[in-house]
Amino acid sequence: MKLSLIPRERRFYELFRRQGTLVRETLTELSNVLQEGRNRHSRLRELEHTCDDVTHDIYSLTNLTFTTPIEQGDILLLAHALDQVVDLAEEVSDKIDLYEIVSITDSAKRLGECLAKAGIELGKALDMLEDFNGIDPVLQEIHRLENEGDSINRVALQTLFETNHQNPADVIKWKDLYSLLESTLDECQSVAEIIETIAIKNA
Repeated sequence: MKLSLIPRERRFYELFRRQGTLVRETLTELSNVLQEGRNRHSRLRELEHTCDDVTHDIYSLTNLTFTTPIEQGDILLLAHALDQVVDLAEEVSDKIDLYEIVSITDSAKRLGECLAKAGIELGKALDMLEDFNGIDPVLQEIHRLENEGDSINRVALQTLFETNHQNPADVIKWKDLYSLLESTLDECQSVAEIIETIAIKNA
């Protein structure tokens, strides 16, 4: 049975705004963890579980909606990518606990700052899904932050392998953490690309 379309349309946007808020909060929290050197993994796990619930709501609404305001495939792709950002950020926090990291490197702190800024921009982009007004500079800034993160990561890895007194186990741990941080930023860029594609289709 086909139900009223308008409330469903608006609910998609509301759910994506909610995901945007969760992404922003998660990446800000992760940046704080890296800056302060105090892990609050329980909070990041809570945000990850909440984002899972919102993602599930989007999937369910997509299955129930006959005509969606955005192509169904794009809705599912965007919801999954946003969920991945939160999952990866939570995994960074989990690894910090698992590896018993005591001192956070300057490079990791700088990557955390890039992620926090990217989270803010993603939140802005998701607020613009209904009309896409002013979205181009926001998406460009996410791309710039991803490039900045790539540069930071390259220098971080170079420094890691050039430090002769570094414990081999610490090298392995930090290589993994840098990879996870870079993957989180890469996923932010993937979200921006999906939103750009949606904007072009709905122009």
